[in-house]
Amino acid sequence: MSGGGPRHGTIVDRRPSGGGTNGALGSYIVRDDEDERYYGFDYRQIVTEGFRTIRTGERVRFHVSAESPDRAEFVIRLDQPDPAEYYA
Repeated sequence: MSGGGPRHGTIVDRRPSGGGTNGALGSYIVRDDEDERYYGFDYRQIVTEGFRTIRTGERVRFHVSAESPDRAEFVIRLDQPDPAEYYA
């Protein structure tokens, strides 16, 4: 599926590099809940008012990129963590 409306999925992998123009940014893999396809993205695609990071196992809502059907974009975390977890 390319383009279209929002999808729901689960983050299944995080890699310290491989995203961004030069491959220097962390990259993530999300598995679509409906069709079980995998899509990659980097932190620039995370839409948030807080931390621009996602943990493996978190649920997200995303769109499939119209330009690159194997890429996710406009990724939104569905379960916001407690900020104290990051400062403990």
